[in-house]
Amino acid sequence: MDTGQDAAALGLDFGTTNTVVARADGADQSQLLEFAGAEATGAVFRSALCFWEDEAGWNGAAHDAGPWAIAEYLQSPLDSRFVQSFKTVAASPLFERAMIFNRPFRFEDLGRLFLQKLVAHAGGQLDRRPARVVVGRPVEFAGARADPALARQRYDQMFAAFGSEIIYVHEPLGAAFSYAARLTEPATILVADFGGGTTDFSLVRVGAPGAARRCVPLASSGVGIAGDRFDRRIVERLVLPMLGRGGQYRSMGKVLDIPGGYFSEFADWSRLAMMRNRKTLDELRRLQRHALEPEAVGRMIALIEHEQGFPLYDAVGQLKRALSSADEAAFRFHGEGVTIEATVRRAEFEAWIAEDLQRIEAALDDALARAGVAEPAIDRVFLTGGSSLIPAVRAIFERRFGDGRLATGGELTSIAHGLALIGAQPNAAEWAA
Repeated sequence: MDTGQDAAALGLDFGTTNTVVARADGADQSQLLEFAGAEATGAVFRSALCFWEDEAGWNGAAHDAGPWAIAEYLQSPLDSRFVQSFKTVAASPLFERAMIFNRPFRFEDLGRLFLQKLVAHAGGQLDRRPARVVVGRPVEFAGARADPALARQRYDQMFAAFGSEIIYVHEPLGAAFSYAARLTEPATILVADFGGGTTDFSLVRVGAPGAARRCVPLASSGVGIAGDRFDRRIVERLVLPMLGRGGQYRSMGKVLDIPGGYFSEFADWSRLAMMRNRKTLDELRRLQRHALEPEAVGRMIALIEHEQGFPLYDAVGQLKRALSSADEAAFRFHGEGVTIEATVRRAEFEAWIAEDLQRIEAALDDALARAGVAEPAIDRVFLTGGSSLIPAVRAIFERRFGDGRLATGGELTSIAHGLALIGAQPNAAEWAA
């Protein structure tokens, strides 16, 4: 961005899977920023990076982001590193740096490089530094030992050059502000935001149009379970058994279980690409030599070495989307000598994610309890985010609130719209998380 300043406020929904930007056109209207170029996919910019070795690039690597990262990967998968879902490590004290071509990249490095390309592909729309940027953040960050203070520190470094004033707002509050623009009378609304890494809830009291403060947040809650976790369940059931999960190896005259850490990393989209390093591959090759089923470990090595993370992600996503509209669907993956084909019934998938759905519903209960609002007092329930389209997810809200109170729409864009509207308010800082 140049040093010139744009008076307009931006809303930036930096998501685990996708990133969306909106610009406020006034206190009650905002417009999505459309990206430009042959690879552009409208207003949705994939939260992904692709690196390839180039001494002229930052830290010895050139890069691209969004759909252009996917195109670069597909053009030369063996000479690149494809990184996605990196937002999920923002709050992790266990994550210090990713080794890409044996060079270290911190979370904030990945974030800044991602934003540079987002600006570059915006066709000049982001060349002037916005006066105010409202950035969405989850209510609860993903990760078993998530540290929100660490995530805030990393976000500050990531967004430091992006706008003159950066305000962080809970993502479901952005969606609430967007949905409130549809309402013509006062209401108490529950927003459920199903992202890639987290599921977040906010309860908001919406005043009549023209009220001094249209939206008043009552309470929020969240859990680090969402679309990526559902993907993980598919990988655990259909892919990992082919790669040696549950297998054994010989060591010092004993037969031991293959360590589960390799499979945990493989099933995590933010970490899979990072397994392609000399240390991990050497460990896997040693394990393969002593494994009771060496061919299974060999399949894992082949998928890692040949950068099959994105094709696997694509196959899992196709299955998940198909099961949202059909009672059964085919899973098909072919790559580097590994073929996995299976027919999956929706009931099977729902059984795989049943425990995750229970934890999501517990977070919903927590939000209601914090707000002191009973279910009958909720006038509208707004479901947003890609995973809100999964029938088993929607069924939770149909059972508890009835279909007549449910509203949907703008699953990938509503948060950015609302964040931009918040940025246009004179009291925008009051919404800060």
